[in-house]
Amino acid sequence: VQLVESGEGSVQTGGSLRLSCAASGQTKMIDCWSWWRQSPGMKRIGIVGIDKHGITLYRDIDSIPGRFTISRDAAENTIYLQMHSLKPEDTGEYYCAAGWGNCVIDAGYWGQGTQVTVS
Repeated sequence: VQLVESGEGSVQTGGSLRLSCAASGQTKMIDCWSWWRQSPGMKRIGIVGIDKHGITLYRDIDSIPGRFTISRDAAENTIYLQMHSLKPEDTGEYYCAAGWGNCVIDAGYWGQGTQVTVS
C-alpha cells in the first residue's frame, strides 16, 4: 500500500486547510485510514481515523478534535483531512496512515508527510 499526501501550506490562525492522501496498491486489505501529526520536538501522534464502514475513530475519548474531520472517497481511494479554526499548535508534519483495527493508535503503512504551518 502506498500513500501520498498533498495539500501542505501555511495559513493564519483561524484559517482552514484540507489535506489529501492518495492511496494505491493493495488497498482492499486495509480496514482503517488515519491522519497523524508530528509537531516540532514531539513524537508523532494519531489525530483521527476512519474505518472501512465510514466510522470515525479517535485515539481516545479525550482527544476528539472537533476542528478536524476525516473523510474518504472510496471510489477515488483518497482520504481527506479537513481542518478548521487552525491554531499555531496545529503546526507540524501531517502523515496519512493505513492499517487494521484502530489505526489512530498504530498503523502499518505511512505516507511521506506534508507540512502544515499555522502562524
